Amino acid sequence: MINTEEKVNMSSVIVRNSNKKRLNLSPYLYIGPHLILFAVFFLLPTLYGIYISFTNWDLVSDPEFVGLANYTEILLNQDSTFYEQLRVGLGNTFKFVLFTVPFCIIIPLLLAAALNTKPKGMKFFQALFYMPSLFSVSAVMIIFAMLFSVSFGPINHYLNVDTNWLSTQPYAWIALVIVTVWWTIGANMIIYQAALNGISKDLYEAAAIDGANNIQKFFKITLPSIRAQILYTVVITTIAQFNVYGQPLMLTKGGPTSSTTVLLMYIQENAFGSGISIAGIGSAMAVVLGLCIMVVSTIQFFFLRQRD
Repeated sequence: MINTEEKVNMSSVIVRNSNKKRLNLSPYLYIGPHLILFAVFFLLPTLYGIYISFTNWDLVSDPEFVGLANYTEILLNQDSTFYEQLRVGLGNTFKFVLFTVPFCIIIPLLLAAALNTKPKGMKFFQALFYMPSLFSVSAVMIIFAMLFSVSFGPINHYLNVDTNWLSTQPYAWIALVIVTVWWTIGANMIIYQAALNGISKDLYEAAAIDGANNIQKFFKITLPSIRAQILYTVVITTIAQFNVYGQPLMLTKGGPTSSTTVLLMYIQENAFGSGISIAGIGSAMAVVLGLCIMVVSTIQFFFLRQRD
């Protein structure tokens, strides 16, 4: 026979176990909405896009499975228009990444280091540098298209030149880099500012006692202390610049002889442009672009990761 005290102990154990089970579900309740949104708006479209890359689809009729035909067309058939589009578009995309990513890392880092010295008007300059990142791509491109205008643009007026910045090379690339850097440096600057504020002042005081100058402090203390943040911004910025679309589309219109036409512009043209859609080819190009992003990001992470 079980006495009353044993029954109470068993009941308390059952209650504690049930409470533990309920508590174990709480993390899933917190991350559940994010996982649902991630699956609906990223995972499922990505998987479906990969499937479409193996089909012939016009967005209207049922997809027709063609295996690797689309990849053969864009990667191996040198007589194909799509092969040329991939070559030109991917090449211009890599150029854009190489031209913009270093500036989008170095300039915000220098600005954050300057603001970390607490100059007068620091809050004003912080807001001034961050504000462009709040603007939409269309607003930024319209403003800079007016600034770089040949006929009435203030840049040509004050420089007293007649340069066609948006339709001739290398000026089209220069304009794209200037606009992109101005538009995107704010977010990285805020990340670097937060990282710099977390560095102990004792390290700088000890270095000053040892006779280190400001440059030595920057390279020996500042950079190693925020290496993780630099790695994060390099990878995230690279991924963002690989997905460039609005700047060359709205500012340079693809540039002279397609010299600034990036791969996403060709993907959009094939899948959603005028005429019959070639969604399978567009999806295959998108998969190739995604693989390039994964490879480059992995290489960056391997060489820049913080080693124990």
